[in-house]
Amino acid sequence: MITEGSSPRNLADLVVPDVGRLIETDDPWEPYQLLDATGTAVEPVAAYFAELQAARNVASTIRSYGMDLLRWYRFLWALGISWDRATQGEARDFSRWMQIADKPVRVHWRYRDQEGAAPSAQNSPRKPTPGTPNPVTGKPSPGRKYSASTRAHCETVLRNFYEFHRESGTGPVLNPFPLDRSRRSGRANAHHNPMAGFRNERQGRYRPRVPKRIPRRIPDEMFNALFASLNHHRDRALLAFWVSTGARSEELLTSKLRDADPGRQLIGVIRKGSGDYQQLPASPDAFVWLRLYQEAAWRLGAPRGRNQPLWWTLRRPWRPLNYHAARAMFNRANDALGSNWTLHDLRHTASYRMARDPELSLTDVQWVLGHASLTTTQIYLTPDKGEVIENVIAYHARQTEKPQKPVEPRPGPGYRPEVLDTLLGVRQHAR
Repeated sequence: MITEGSSPRNLADLVVPDVGRLIETDDPWEPYQLLDATGTAVEPVAAYFAELQAARNVASTIRSYGMDLLRWYRFLWALGISWDRATQGEARDFSRWMQIADKPVRVHWRYRDQEGAAPSAQNSPRKPTPGTPNPVTGKPSPGRKYSASTRAHCETVLRNFYEFHRESGTGPVLNPFPLDRSRRSGRANAHHNPMAGFRNERQGRYRPRVPKRIPRRIPDEMFNALFASLNHHRDRALLAFWVSTGARSEELLTSKLRDADPGRQLIGVIRKGSGDYQQLPASPDAFVWLRLYQEAAWRLGAPRGRNQPLWWTLRRPWRPLNYHAARAMFNRANDALGSNWTLHDLRHTASYRMARDPELSLTDVQWVLGHASLTTTQIYLTPDKGEVIENVIAYHARQTEKPQKPVEPRPGPGYRPEVLDTLLGVRQHAR
């Protein structure tokens, strides 16, 4: 229970309805729209989306920001407060609500009852208990609470959203999501050492601390089992390209037929962040599986042509393979093994393999991965938990196998060896 002015607000009894939605449009000028409960587009969010697009942000970034704004708008709609009347009190309540409240659970339609209810959504047969580690991979499943990274991203988006409208004169004069009190005044990095890196001194007051995560790779034996569980040449080719090029999952799906160059072992993709076209080297096995997939697909009548997509669905009518269908394919392989690897783990695996190769420079790995900073690439030099445990166990085994040498007595400081020989009657051998 907290008091904002003279009105108490009990967050424990607050119910945030699942109203409004973020939709994808076919308009390149407005790739996403945030709709309210009546299906009307929210104009302040549309203006902010236009600002993001003008700042060279891709459509996937706009979608990510839109999900955070939808969560904030639902919270305000539950309180009955307009977006431009929100104060620091609502921002504080929203931050507390995200820490304590459970995430909304969406259950597959197959497991809903006839009335559409889902009484046992959190324990549906398709998903393990939230937050428990997977017995095969050791990765915990998503928990019931919002993670620290989700809350931090949401705080940054909302602070920038209100800062944009404050500068434009269309929003509140004071930003509901202020900066930290100890970091508001003064110029950021005012006394910066030119020999040191820049620190983030503009941190939001309600921004949580995000633990530093180590990228998780798929061990070679697990990757081989995952690869063997696939049933189609297309899926094998996709995994071979993902794990050899280090491309993001959605980047590889942008390739056209003309982008595959087996003679030079190159495949072209559109980079997610910059939108630039880049050719990436791939393994010979990836092109072998690609050719097998193409021959099988063309016999069934798949479209051909240099400007046609490289990846198609397996069922007719032929449609370009999108990210959601590729993830569903990968999840089916996970279900067969009882694992919970993700498509992005394939990128981490490729990055880890390249970064740990002594014959490959780290700057080459940076170029292949498309990292703007070499510091981002250096995180793949950090060993994962499984490798550390294996190395320490091997160290203990080596210590056990070492022969134990007998400890010979040595005279203490200040004692003459010949005196000890006379006193103890033991011949001290000279060393």
